[in-house]
Amino acid sequence: MVGPSYPSEPQARGVLPGQPAWDVALLYPLQGAWGDFDYLAFTTASNRLIEFTDGTIEVQPMPTSSHQRILVFLLARLQEFIVPPRLGEALCAPLRVKIRDGKFREPDLVFMRAENTARIGEDFWDGADLVMEVVSSDPESRKRDLQQKPLDYAEGRIPEYWIVDPQQKTITVLVLQQQAYVVHGTFAENETATSQLLGGWTVSVADVFRAASAPRL
Repeated sequence: MVGPSYPSEPQARGVLPGQPAWDVALLYPLQGAWGDFDYLAFTTASNRLIEFTDGTIEVQPMPTSSHQRILVFLLARLQEFIVPPRLGEALCAPLRVKIRDGKFREPDLVFMRAENTARIGEDFWDGADLVMEVVSSDPESRKRDLQQKPLDYAEGRIPEYWIVDPQQKTITVLVLQQQAYVVHGTFAENETATSQLLGGWTVSVADVFRAASAPRL
């Protein structure tokens, strides 16, 4: 197979300001040739949201302030429910979750039951029991969170997936049945979202999206 061509002269290879840093790019594998070790080493060094599927990496857009406010609110509500009875651990991105060999995702929020904490590693989690994504507004992110991520998280046998959609002002909770997700509920702004996995945990949808606004200081 013939690899990609790149400039051979030093000046053309990005030594001059304003040119791509070709020599840096060539330190890393070509798309399609990355392995699990390459991905883990690269994401540790770069500290960026980067996902990985079968040899190919995908750099995710940086989250907005409103996205992060929603995420912090959800994490706080979940922590309130799980910490006193020691039901498990919840953390937020950036955090790698291994779906299978050759596939890693970085959900916005992840939860692992206490009985499964042996699957919580220092560098990545081996799956999860619940994941959440706060959907960004760009079309590519929406397609990824609404169409691709349900397939990925079902492949990883993750029991519950929350899709938090600020554009539609809805929270959709998917639960795993056999090898695919079914809708536990799509909750509108005047409703309360519920978890099947964590019986008794509920969140006001209106409160979630109200949290996106900047606080008055």
